[in-house]
Amino acid sequence: MADIATLRRILKENHVIAMVGLSANWYRPSFFAAKYMLDHGYRVIPVNPSYKEVLGQKCYRSLRDIPGKIDIVDCFRKSEEIMPLADDAIAIGAKALWMQIGVINEAAADKAASAGLDVVMDRCVKIEYARLFGGLGWAGVNTGVISGKRPQYLIY
Repeated sequence: MADIATLRRILKENHVIAMVGLSANWYRPSFFAAKYMLDHGYRVIPVNPSYKEVLGQKCYRSLRDIPGKIDIVDCFRKSEEIMPLADDAIAIGAKALWMQIGVINEAAADKAASAGLDVVMDRCVKIEYARLFGGLGWAGVNTGVISGKRPQYLIY
């Protein structure tokens, strides 16, 4: 489900992401992930009944309210809230159900996979994109300050 080749294929072939539970608060992980993916050419559709708009994108109350196709349903919700989202992802014809870090629901994953969706659990779409497509430097993580390489010692 979450091997490197599958993650790379999902992120390379799918560019419309519905982010369920996306917050308009800049300090929330969902906001940062959405901004990052927008900045890297993805279309991000917020799904949260609390907002009309997030990051300049129209916000929808539910997945079923979104007109047009959705490739990835990215879930920033509690594990116990995933099964109805899996049902919605299947109903709208999404290609992948993605559960963020800490979100694990085996029954929902099995149901989505049986319906033909790719399923990713307990991983962040932003982190995986950065890891697989070289964005760690852009995000400021790979600064070169900390390295696994042994330093060359200077002789005075």
